[in-house]
Amino acid sequence: MGKKRSDRRRFLGAAAAGAAAALTGCRAESSGGPAVHTGPRVQWRLTSSFPRSLDTLYGCSEMLAERLSALSGGSFLVRPYPAGEIVPGLQVLDAVQQATAQCGHTASYYFTGKNPALAFDAGVPFGLTARQQFAWLYEGGGLELMRGLFADFDIVNFPAGSTGTQMGGWFNREVDTPSDLHGLKMRIPGLGGQVMSRLGVTVQVLGGGEIYQALEQGAIDATEWVGPYDDEKLGFHRVARNYYYPGWWEPGPTLSFYVNRKAWDDLPATYREMFRTAAAETAMWVTARYDAVNPPALERLLAEGVRLKRFSDDILQAAHDASFELYEEQAAADPGYRSVYEAWSAARRASYRWFATAEAAFAAFAFPRVDR
Repeated sequence: MGKKRSDRRRFLGAAAAGAAAALTGCRAESSGGPAVHTGPRVQWRLTSSFPRSLDTLYGCSEMLAERLSALSGGSFLVRPYPAGEIVPGLQVLDAVQQATAQCGHTASYYFTGKNPALAFDAGVPFGLTARQQFAWLYEGGGLELMRGLFADFDIVNFPAGSTGTQMGGWFNREVDTPSDLHGLKMRIPGLGGQVMSRLGVTVQVLGGGEIYQALEQGAIDATEWVGPYDDEKLGFHRVARNYYYPGWWEPGPTLSFYVNRKAWDDLPATYREMFRTAAAETAMWVTARYDAVNPPALERLLAEGVRLKRFSDDILQAAHDASFELYEEQAAADPGYRSVYEAWSAARRASYRWFATAEAAFAAFAFPRVDR
């Protein structure tokens, strides 16, 4: 824990120090000493969807708390709780809506049963990569659309970083064709789960702490989670040896911080600015962290005999077709969903065209030449 916290403190530490002086109304002591914050003391609880063992996913909540404490001179204190200590991981939205906790950290596709369009806050099959998702949320109007949805739950949402393109998950048998998916029992949430269901998979939604035992005992045949670093920590390679890619259902999933609306409105204006700043710093750290820790983790898994496999084009095409059939059906049935989907689709088309020009050409040539 000490090294992890030290790494987080170094990340954008200078920026945080500068922001503290700018945002908190600090004043210098008459003796010329350091700035001292004079704002009220605020104490919040944060409930996470993730177990403490995942030091990046859960660490995101810890970093937010550290940044807020630093920015406020110890006056704005947030205590994170892992999944299960306040509420189970899949009840974070309810806990924040009901003010059981003032804020939460989760992935919004867990709550598509409440509103299918919430998936766009996190990521959808064959959707946007991390950079594309950030562009849509921060600059393309996506965040405003999402906040309109979360207003129905008395929640203000903030992007909390992306894991980057995820892996396709762990399978206890090979899946080479769409027919191989029929009857498979798989843990996969959100729209990815709905698409897999259309492809004949029996879908289950389990919290992070429940997956290993279910896979080990045969209650499920496959699971997806995030990528090599977290998957290694959860030990999936010990009970399923086939590791598939890419995670077509999560090309750039964004995590979110949820804040209870009344708790947000009750904050002093300077504290709201602190929260925005701390959330943005944390979002940058999460994405950078995953890009740094996944490569060596994958090498370790391969050294232990994990079989790395690419989903076949036939499976990818079947999943692609089923995904957009699902979107069109939901858009036809729900005008609110349609307004989000149409705005997202326009952003996706423009972004795909641009990335297919420069990014894809560079990657296709350079990435295979990794050793030269």
